[in-house]
Amino acid sequence: MACSTTTTTATARKPLYEVLPPLVLGTATFTHQYNHDPHSLATTAIINHALSSGIRAFDTSPYYGPAETLLGDALQSQSLVPRSDYILQSKCGRIAADKFDYSPAWIRQSVEQSLQRLGTEYLDVVFCHDVEFVEPWEVFSAVQTLRELRDQGFIRYVGISGYPTDVLASLAQQVKDRTGEPLDAVMSYANYTLQNTLLFSKALDRLVDAGVECVLNGSPLGMGLLRTQGVPVGDMGDFHPAPNALRDRCVDAANEVQKYGEKGERLETLALRFSIEGWVRDGALAGTNVRPLLTSAANDTTFREVCFARPRVGINVIGASYMHELEELMKIWRDIVSALEREFLYQKVVDVFGEEWRDYTWPSPGEGYVRGGQEKQADTLIKSRM
Repeated sequence: MACSTTTTTATARKPLYEVLPPLVLGTATFTHQYNHDPHSLATTAIINHALSSGIRAFDTSPYYGPAETLLGDALQSQSLVPRSDYILQSKCGRIAADKFDYSPAWIRQSVEQSLQRLGTEYLDVVFCHDVEFVEPWEVFSAVQTLRELRDQGFIRYVGISGYPTDVLASLAQQVKDRTGEPLDAVMSYANYTLQNTLLFSKALDRLVDAGVECVLNGSPLGMGLLRTQGVPVGDMGDFHPAPNALRDRCVDAANEVQKYGEKGERLETLALRFSIEGWVRDGALAGTNVRPLLTSAANDTTFREVCFARPRVGINVIGASYMHELEELMKIWRDIVSALEREFLYQKVVDVFGEEWRDYTWPSPGEGYVRGGQEKQADTLIKSRM
């Protein structure tokens, strides 16, 4: 691996919450787990549409099969957004369903291969992938190797990812205690959904106490569990670990949405909105202050940064296999961002009035008011009662 032209030390970098946008497009859907033939998906069109819709961050992994290559090819084929204007996240350490390698040699090789597949000289964020499957000392070693690669300029921020929130919080604290430096990011998946909000209720405060700058909420549909049609079945068969009893409850939930929701409402749409909207609020403690981008109108390539009143908002990672899924995601995202913007504008207008005019009311009746014709009305009333 040739040395990068720039070096990035822990002290020279901006905090991750000043860099990472609040919406990240995931590419776990570009895999054989979720689809029979990922190469047949319109991945380039999806990535181009994401960029033209204002998305400026992408998440992937070598474990996702062809996903890194498909993402890299798509990004290399477009000219709308330069490399410096979007974020690339990848992972390392997980090779196959039952194969992991967190050794320094493999971590370096994995990062080098990701750089080649993605066609870039650096990765913005690299996570140790699915840390619950390996021993803590392996995670500490991998984090140290990634930080060495960071200091050499190949990556910029280091994090860990996985499913069990307790493991993530514990490891984040141990990394800080052992190295004196906290992790930049932690990503948990399927733990802030309509079925499970443990990322917020059990883990967020612990991760913040461990010094983690950004906590990312991935897989708002619980790896496809919260869908009307059930879990996705790709070329690898039914991979989802959810028990049948939980799957049955998801069928019941889908029926409830159809029964009580608007015509055409689906469980997945409701679940997606719940997760994004909720984590924007609940995940703000370890969120981002990067302003989202919206286009001014349909088919417009002119972007504006949307201001919000809150100091930070939570970060979501969401994938799409098909264009209609991405369009649905962007519709929900625009609704949520527009609500944030209205909240900001409400506050700006209220602030204009300041202490002097806020809650001011004018007298009614006003000073000097005289009721006209009062004596005549009184005489008429008295005569009517006689």
